[in-house]
Amino acid sequence: MSTIATIDTGLKNIAVVKGSGNSPQDGLLWLACRVEEWLLVFDNTDDPSINLNDFIPQCNHGNIIITSRNPELHVYGSHSPVSDMEEEDAVVLLLKSAAQAATPGTIQTATEIVKALHYFPLAIVQAGSFISKSQNLGSYLALYTENQAQLLSERPAQSHDHYAWTVYTTWQMSFERLKPVAAMFLQLCSFLHYNGISEEIFSYASRCIFPPCDLPEKELQGPRELLVHFLGSTGKWDSLQFLHVINEVKAYSLISFDAGNKLFSIHPLVHAWSRATVHNPEGYMSTIGFILGMAISKRPRWSTQLASLVLYPHVELAVQSNAEIALPFWSEYVPIFWEAGKYRQSGKFLKKVLEKQEQHLGDNHPDTLRTMGNLAWTYLRLGEHQKAEKLNLTVLEKQKQVLVDNHPDTLRTMGNLAWTYSCLGEHQKAKELNLTVLEKQKQVLSDNHPDIVDTMGNLASTYSYLGVHQKAKELNLTVLEKRKQVLGDDHLDTLLIMGNLASTYSDLGEHQKAKELNLTVLEKRKQVLGDIHPDTLHTMGNLAWTYSDLGEHQKAKELNLTVLEKQKHVLGDNHPDTLNTMDNLARTYSDLGEHQKAKRLNLTVLEKQKQVLGGNHPDTLHTMGNLASIYSHLGAYQKTKELNLTVLEKQKQVLGDNHPDTLHTMGNLAWTYSDLGEHQKAKELNFTVLEKPKQVLGDNHPDTLRTMCNLARTYSYLGEHQKAKELNLTVLEKQKQVLGNNHPDTLRTMGHLARTYSDLGEHQKAKELNLTVLEKQKQVLGNNHPDTPRTMGHLARTYSDLGEHQKAKELNLTVLEKQKQVLGDNHPDTLCTMDNLARTYSDLGEYQKAKELNLTVLEKQKQVLGDNHPDTLRTMGNLAGTYSGLRKHQEAKELKDIREFAVSHQCN
Repeated sequence: MSTIATIDTGLKNIAVVKGSGNSPQDGLLWLACRVEEWLLVFDNTDDPSINLNDFIPQCNHGNIIITSRNPELHVYGSHSPVSDMEEEDAVVLLLKSAAQAATPGTIQTATEIVKALHYFPLAIVQAGSFISKSQNLGSYLALYTENQAQLLSERPAQSHDHYAWTVYTTWQMSFERLKPVAAMFLQLCSFLHYNGISEEIFSYASRCIFPPCDLPEKELQGPRELLVHFLGSTGKWDSLQFLHVINEVKAYSLISFDAGNKLFSIHPLVHAWSRATVHNPEGYMSTIGFILGMAISKRPRWSTQLASLVLYPHVELAVQSNAEIALPFWSEYVPIFWEAGKYRQSGKFLKKVLEKQEQHLGDNHPDTLRTMGNLAWTYLRLGEHQKAEKLNLTVLEKQKQVLVDNHPDTLRTMGNLAWTYSCLGEHQKAKELNLTVLEKQKQVLSDNHPDIVDTMGNLASTYSYLGVHQKAKELNLTVLEKRKQVLGDDHLDTLLIMGNLASTYSDLGEHQKAKELNLTVLEKRKQVLGDIHPDTLHTMGNLAWTYSDLGEHQKAKELNLTVLEKQKHVLGDNHPDTLNTMDNLARTYSDLGEHQKAKRLNLTVLEKQKQVLGGNHPDTLHTMGNLASIYSHLGAYQKTKELNLTVLEKQKQVLGDNHPDTLHTMGNLAWTYSDLGEHQKAKELNFTVLEKPKQVLGDNHPDTLRTMCNLARTYSYLGEHQKAKELNLTVLEKQKQVLGNNHPDTLRTMGHLARTYSDLGEHQKAKELNLTVLEKQKQVLGNNHPDTPRTMGHLARTYSDLGEHQKAKELNLTVLEKQKQVLGDNHPDTLCTMDNLARTYSDLGEYQKAKELNLTVLEKQKQVLGDNHPDTLRTMGNLAGTYSGLRKHQEAKELKDIREFAVSHQCN
């Protein structure tokens, strides 16, 4: 280490060797006057009391290198921090120091050792020296774990350089130079987590050290001993005093500062060494536990200055170390677990708190009941809704006895119970209870009290669950305005309402608004909560849903996969939020045409939701409805019909006849009736559905437009082509305004309109529109999405109508190949294309080919769709035409008679 004496000696030696004198000043003078390249090295210049400027030649030539742990020496020129080693270099150094050959086995073991040493070069050299004596690389890690202090204190017998001190000796020498306050601060910080040490921990805590304070005088003694050193003459926090102490510790590189995040950290080995040097670790741990509790008690909820992401590791360490913490502060720790999204850990901790409170305060003490309520809320976040309901009811009963009905704690529990009912799918109960709570809170609390605003937000969510989206939107906007006024735009409670409002925009079909708001919320939540917090993941899931609504299915898929992986890690495989994401991903697979994947995933989700939520929970019914849609895409129309009827019956009981989910299922059932050829039923049900969504959702909501499109499709099947055309044109104009020109729903309506033009004999129009749709679908959905080959099939049919039979044949063959790959040989769409191809063969005079293909299709359609399905009857008609082309008039007549009988029987 460079000292004044060693520097003086070095400079004097320069003077003597160069014959310019025999004093340090003579050495400096020689360097200043000698105009040539020279190099002066100040090695290990760590003592902050040395003013190095006194020893630097006053000239503009020569070169100086300073090695130091003192950051104040940056003022002397450009600096290059020497950080911990890269892993590969650290492994090489360890094996070299340990005299070990580099083999796959030794490299793997050495990698584990250097990780444990946090890539600290001096520690690695010491470890290598020890291993070189024992020649047992494999046993070092276990020895180090048990004997860290001893091993890092032992000086190697053989050294690679002239550095005389061990790792621990180096830090001990620096520590001994610290003033008492700086030394105490460093030792106390070693009982925090080594990363993310914030000045605010101590500044907030300092507000608690003088009366009035909840802590007894004896327990205040430890925190006060440190914190008084950072207070000004008025008794308020003095950041300058704190900075002086920090700078002293930083000068010896015992602590470092991240200017970007304004957080301090201690190297993990320094952290371990400092803890090891403390004579009363339990006392220090207790003091830091009190300081944390004091800080949290004075910290605003969702503080960005002292964020939960910063605090949580310190709180977790205090809890794991079984620090002696005053009972009032146990409860202060709980919100930090919640804010950090650590619900499992919160549940375990709350049970400990509850046990202590029951022992010291009794079962019915308000603090005990408050902790029970917190535990119920934690169960809710863990997806354990039944447990939450049971515990909330217990707490509510006791609070009514102990605190009276209108006490804020009682009302808060009623609000939590209402939220629990929502999570259980009992939305009507939730609504009634929220309205009761809100009315009572308005009598007891001021209009802008956070509890009232929370209840209004919960009520808005309940309106959403009940499908009353316009009310939800209005209430959410009111709550958002109040939150912004009281808490600010970026407060996490404000972001919660913004996220709810984004969901309401989605429910109202305002998907672009929803997307923009979700992106804003997501960005801010990532900054405050981090990437894997459950609330961040929830927002990502909502954004993925919005991408689906906007037809950006690939984006939705990628985001859903990211969310799902993280939710499984954070919340577990069976958490309701995880299952919702799986259901959303299945929907996205279906949107992308990957129906088999969607089916497998939906079946998994459905089984788990029945176990976790029950068979009648709205989320379970939603998944059943999605599964029914997938069966429809796979051509299993009978299964689709049965499942839709089951879902519809349950949704009417649970949600009511006019809930958007109920109406959506009715619309799906109408579509299924069409697929099954029951077009009159489909028409009647579509009329019913269309009337209700207009009342509930409005004329321009995407669901309303989808129902109108379905009705137009039914008109086509019933031969009412002019009606179909007019309705399709109306829908198309609105979808372009609401969803955009390239949204999959818009393109699907354009395809239906093209088909209607064909039915009306306007084949050129049909051709032009089909070509436009096909080009856009290839860009938006890709060549193999089921909608794209379906449009190609419609275009092929149009070519046939225009007499371009060769083009029709080539296109039908392309479509058929794709559909067999994507949908399978027996899917109704595949069979329809085969029938169209057979018809094209007939148009080209290839009657034998047409006959063989028609017979194959007819046999399959009878198996898949039934003898009397319109597609089956259409194929029979085409086959009859083929027989006529082959001059087999008797066979043609018999087939026509069978077909006509079936059609007349359907009409009757």
